Formats: sequence, C-alpha cells, structure tokens
Amino acid sequence: MSAGALVVQPRLLTLEGGEGAGKTTVLRALRDALVQEGCDVVCTREPGGTPLAERIRGLLLDAGGEPVHAHTELLLMFAARTQHVQQVILPALARGAWVISDRFTDSSYAYQGAARGLDTGFIEALETTAVGISPGLTLLLDLGVASARARTRGRDLLEGGAPDRIERERDEFFERVREGFLARAAQFPGRIRVLDASLEADRVAEAAMAHLAAYRRGLA
Repeated sequence: MSAGALVVQPRLLTLEGGEGAGKTTVLRALRDALVQEGCDVVCTREPGGTPLAERIRGLLLDAGGEPVHAHTELLLMFAARTQHVQQVILPALARGAWVISDRFTDSSYAYQGAARGLDTGFIEALETTAVGISPGLTLLLDLGVASARARTRGRDLLEGGAPDRIERERDEFFERVREGFLARAAQFPGRIRVLDASLEADRVAEAAMAHLAAYRRGLA
C-alpha cells in the first residue's frame, strides 16, 4: 500500500499533538493493549529512538547556545528521523512487530511547516526521499494552548526540569502548531483520528484504544 511515493506501514502507529497533550499516557495504554493480545510491540519517540538520533535530539532541544535556523532545525529533525526509521522502525516491522512512535513526520509539517513557515513542498521532498514510509494510524491528541501550557508548567515543577528550546516558544507559535496538526487531520481523515485531550487521562486512553481496536478490525 502506498500514499503517493510513501509506503504505508499498517503496524506503525504514531501519536501526535502539542506539548503536554498526554501522548506518553496514551502510548502506554496502546502498548499494554497490544501486549495483552500477544503482540510484539516496540515503543519509541522522535526526535530520538537511536543513540545517534538521541544526540541530535539534545542539539535540537538545548535551550542554550547559538540560535537554530528553521531550516537547520528541519534538517536535523529529518536526519534523526532517517536514522530512527532505518535502525529501529523498519527492522521491527520486518520481524512482525507493532511500532508505536511518540511523534513522526506529521510533527515536522506542524512545527517546521505551519509554525516556522517553511515550504511544505520541501518537507514533502524530505519525507519522500529520506523517510519513505507513512503510519497506518495516527492519533492526534488535540489540546488548547492555555491548557497545554498549564500541564507543562506543572510537569516541570514536579520533575524539577526547565522548558527546552521549543517549549520556550511563545503561545502564538503553539497556536500555529495546533492549526497545522488539525490541517493535517483534515487532509488525511482516513489515517489521522483526532482525540479531545482535554478530557481525563483515562478517558483519552479509552478513546485511543477504541480507535486502535476499530483500526485492527479493518485490517482483518
């Protein structure tokens, strides 16, 4: 199966959304549901997922040092993603595992495309040449910026951390990110399902598992 020049991978599931949307909780719920059915499951994240890609993640999120140009950010994202796909995702899929990734290429369209204003045609070219695959199912956890900000502040206080370089962006930036994600969902309604992430975490997880169950029935 393909979407344009992209090969759709039915057992690749991706989670998308802005900062603080609760992707980690949903990822764990999906993982547990698949494991309970005897599936081999690989959970991973972007940027990152391999030792090299994690080092690139550190460069991308470091709040210190010189300013990062938007094109530099995009190219580093795709460098990490290419390594991630080649070293983790494709080998796992080849052996029959399900892969759940916290973020994938949709994030580049939202963050570097919609929010940074980079040409989507350039992003599409990178996606086609350097990634080559598309998820079978994407769950978009949609949350208003004000609510997301409150969650990330609470998380940072609890964990004793500080906002990373991207988390320090202004609210206007994250409004564009949210609009970018919703635009992707409207463009690909068959793949991207939107979940209301303002609900209680267990209700969001239940909705995610219902989407996964319906998706798997469609594959049978």
